Parts: sequence; C-alpha cells; structure tokens
Amino acid sequence: MRYNERIRELREDHSLTQQKIADLLHIGQRTYADYESGKTRIPIDSILILAKHYNVSMDYITGASNILTPYPTR
Repeated sequence: MRYNERIRELREDHSLTQQKIADLLHIGQRTYADYESGKTRIPIDSILILAKHYNVSMDYITGASNILTPYPTR
C-alpha cells in the first residue's frame, strides 16, 4: 500500500476530516488533499506528526510494513 492510501485509510478509520488533519499539520486542506491523492509528496516531518497522532510506526504509514505497530516510545 502506498503512503497516500495509508494516510487516507488512517484518517477515515479515525473518522477525521481532511480539514482536521490539515489543521494538525498547519497546512491548508487542499494541500492535505493533494497528499492523499498522491499529487504532492508529503514531507517527512508531516509523516512523523501523523505517526505520533495515530500512534503507528512510520514504516506502517509509508507502506514499508503492513504490520500495525505502535509509535516507538523511549
């Protein structure tokens, strides 16, 4: 699964709007929509914020792993 599909899936699974996630990332809703559609690549710092927010690993968000593991803590 590609990261744009994964971030959409996570957002929908948590019943959040694109606007809510855009606000979390301090970007416009249209920019976030472009991330989900694959038109624009999502910056790594935004992936990190989303991983923390959804409590999943960055590997899961990026599609490097299909195993849902929690965000690592120290």
